[in-house]
Amino acid sequence: MSFSRRIRARQGRLLAIGLGLVAAFALAHAASPPAGALRDDVVFNAYTPLSSNAELARRLLSPLTAARIPAILARSGKALAPQPIDLTRERFTVYAPAHAPAGGYGLLVFVPPWEVGGLPQGWAPVLDRDGVIFVSAAASGNAASPFSRRAPLALLAVANIMARYPVNPERVYVAGLSGGSRVAMRLALGYPDLFAGALLNAGSDPIDEGDPPLPPANLFARFQASTRLVYVTGARDFAVLDKDGASQQSMREGCVFNVDDEVTPLVGHEAAGSGALARALDALARPPRPDPKRLAACRAGIEKDLAAEFARVEALLADGKAAEARKLLIKIDRRFGGLAAPRSVELAAKAGMAG
Repeated sequence: MSFSRRIRARQGRLLAIGLGLVAAFALAHAASPPAGALRDDVVFNAYTPLSSNAELARRLLSPLTAARIPAILARSGKALAPQPIDLTRERFTVYAPAHAPAGGYGLLVFVPPWEVGGLPQGWAPVLDRDGVIFVSAAASGNAASPFSRRAPLALLAVANIMARYPVNPERVYVAGLSGGSRVAMRLALGYPDLFAGALLNAGSDPIDEGDPPLPPANLFARFQASTRLVYVTGARDFAVLDKDGASQQSMREGCVFNVDDEVTPLVGHEAAGSGALARALDALARPPRPDPKRLAACRAGIEKDLAAEFARVEALLADGKAAEARKLLIKIDRRFGGLAAPRSVELAAKAGMAG
C-alpha cells in the first residue's frame, strides 16, 4: 500500500472511530436490521458533529453566505440549533447484504428524488455481489430542503450505519437520483473526508457557478486528490447529458480528474439499472491516482486567478469604489467559494457588506 493510501486509511479509521464514539451511547438499545433483509421503517438515534448546523454551514455554504448567518439570527432573536434533524421523527430504508466482505461492508447512502424511501429495482443483487449496504431516508425528496433535511439526513444515516455494522471507511459512497444526485454532489464536495466517491445518477451541476459552492480549501484539496466521481445517465436523458458535460468540464477546470462517465443506451431519466450500478461500483472501488505535476500546475492556475481577483477588489477599495468592490466580491464568492476564505470575508467587511 502506498504512503498516501496508508495515510488515507488511517484518516478513515479515525473518522470511523469518531463516528462510532458519537453513536456508542445508543448502541445498547439500537436494533440493526438483519443482514440480507430490506426494511423501510428503521429508526436511528445517534447524532454526529458532521451533521450539526454549524458544520453544514462551514462545509456547504459559501463563506459570504455563512458569514451572514450570525447577523440574521441576531435580528430574529433566535439561536442556531445544534442539529437540524429530530431523529425520532425520521424513518430510513436499509438493505444489508447477508455476508460482510473480509475487509468490511461498503456503504452507499442514497438521496432520492421521491418522498418515500426505497431501494431501486434490481439493485439488491449488485449490492450483494459487492457487499455494499444501502441506506436512504424517507421524506428526503426533491421537495425537501437540501441544507436542512436532505444533507443532514444522509450524514446521519452514514453515522448510524457505521456504528451498527463493520463498514470499511474507504468504501463509503454517496449517491442520488435526479435532484438527489445534485445533493449527492454537494455532499461529496463538502465531505471528502467521509465519502470516498459519489455516484451521480441523472443529475449534476457545474462547480464554477456557485451552486454548489466550493468548500474550504483543505477540503477541496482532498476532494481533488482522493474523491472518485461516476456519472451515470441514460442516453435518452438529453437535458441531463448536457448538464453532465458542463459539470465534467467544470471539474477538469477545478483540477478534479478522478471522473468516470457511464451513458446507458436506450435509457431515459430513471434510476440506473443493475448493470450500470455494477459498473459504477467497480469504478468507485478503483483508487484515484492523480498526476501530482498536473494537479499542482492546475492548482497554481486557480491560485493565480484568485490573486488577480483580490487585487482588483483592493484597487477598487483604494479608489473609494466600495459598491463595485462588493459586486466583485459576490462574483468571487460564487466562483471560488471556500478557496477565497478568509480573505474574501475580510475584504467584504472592509467593503461594508452587511450581514
